[in-house]
Amino acid sequence: MKPVLTLLLLLLPLAVLAQPAPENGLMYSNEKIYVVVAVVALILAGLLAYLVNLDRRVGRLERQVKR
Repeated sequence: MKPVLTLLLLLLPLAVLAQPAPENGLMYSNEKIYVVVAVVALILAGLLAYLVNLDRRVGRLERQVKR
């Protein structure tokens, strides 16, 4: 199983490189790439805020358990 997986992972970049590159791309031509970047940034900021909040809650619980 490992040799098959290794071979697949080694050949995967070749399949990606074999695809033709778009001329300027659809997202760039319609300037929608900025919308995509903004949405991804918003999602990542939300995840970061959630993790910070969760860390604070866990810290509070740990301090309560130690008492």
